[in-house]
Amino acid sequence: MTSPEKQTSPNGLKMALEYGPLILFFVVNSFYGIYYGTAVLVVATVITLSISWVKTRTIPKILAFGCAAVVFFGALTLIFQDETFIKIKPTVVSLLIAAGLALGQMIGRNPLKAILGDQMQLQLPDAAWRRLTGLWVLMFVTIALANEIAWRTLSTDGWVTFKVFGLTGISLGFGVLIAVYLSRHQKPSDSSDD
Repeated sequence: MTSPEKQTSPNGLKMALEYGPLILFFVVNSFYGIYYGTAVLVVATVITLSISWVKTRTIPKILAFGCAAVVFFGALTLIFQDETFIKIKPTVVSLLIAAGLALGQMIGRNPLKAILGDQMQLQLPDAAWRRLTGLWVLMFVTIALANEIAWRTLSTDGWVTFKVFGLTGISLGFGVLIAVYLSRHQKPSDSSDD
């Protein structure tokens, strides 16, 4: 008989690592409030990074950046007892990523290609990388704008719900667009070059 641990697929583990801290944040906030929720989010995110390291002996740059941002804004929230810090984190992080990607494009580099090219084994022409980067910039700007509207207009519990489900939904929606775009550029493995 196979143990439950062995039945867990790599994709299942990846999903748990990506969304587990957010779900815990939502649940703990629901029962104990934003400060306890934030503390749990910080601890769960650090644990997630540790598990990723133990399992793969690597830490993806995006995961490391996300963890650092959660720890930084979470610490400010808890130290100053001001929930504004954790609420603006998605805005600040999304705009930093969008600006980094756009600036990289403007100076003739492609940071997205550097981050994802080897990791996802993508072989795209430079023009396709530029369009893909444009989609990512649009996604992060959309997330930033949506978060700004949400945290300024919703209650704290409403914002937490929006962060966990709304921002995830926006990301998944753009993920579908990006997947469709990438599928147009994938060549069958047995086809010859055009």
